[in-house]
Amino acid sequence: MIDSATTMLDWFGVIVFAITGSLVASRKQMDVVGFAMLAVATGIGGGTLRDMLLGSLPVFWVQQSAYLATCVFVSVLVFFTAHIPQSRYRFVLWLDALGLATFAATGAQKAADAGANLAVAVLMGVITATFGGIIRDLLGGESPIILRREIYVSAALAGAATFACLVALDVDAKSHWLRPLPSRSRFVARLSITGGRCPDTGHALDQTAPESEAHTHALGCCDTHKMSSRARARAW
Repeated sequence: MIDSATTMLDWFGVIVFAITGSLVASRKQMDVVGFAMLAVATGIGGGTLRDMLLGSLPVFWVQQSAYLATCVFVSVLVFFTAHIPQSRYRFVLWLDALGLATFAATGAQKAADAGANLAVAVLMGVITATFGGIIRDLLGGESPIILRREIYVSAALAGAATFACLVALDVDAKSHWLRPLPSRSRFVARLSITGGRCPDTGHALDQTAPESEAHTHALGCCDTHKMSSRARARAW
């Protein structure tokens, strides 16, 4: 489920950033080739650098050329409709924010899938989210957005760091950093995060007991808490 959600967000980010590249080309009154160039550079630029740094070669759009074709299709579509928004610059900023948030999460997720540690995953999220926009501004002859007053890299850093930390702390079966661990080890890791207490009840576990007994005790205290909660609900 996580993989499918990441793929959907990745496609969404590519399309949104391709639109922003096309809108910048429209502001510069480029022809359809210029639209396609900026759309492709913006849509896949950050992900390309991420894959190269992670050693995931060939890069994602070489393995799946549909990404490239989508960017070109979006550029042609915007070429004929770019006159509709009254303020193309404001529209670019709004779409940039959407793409930034999307790519910050998917970049960190893909770095985690590649086996990167937490710090590298955050950095890959920032690169994925910002590098395409930097290329777009440079090719469009504009001052890069990271040098203007808008919060750009800081927002990408905050988003990627938050996402990566949430994934690192989510020690269920879908967690990428703890997936190689057996189920009991993941349970012990969660207990270490919660201070050795049952997450649902707050009851401390006996640290001197064997792992199997501690696991059984934790499950029992959780079940007891759930039963007492149901009893209180019936009383109400």
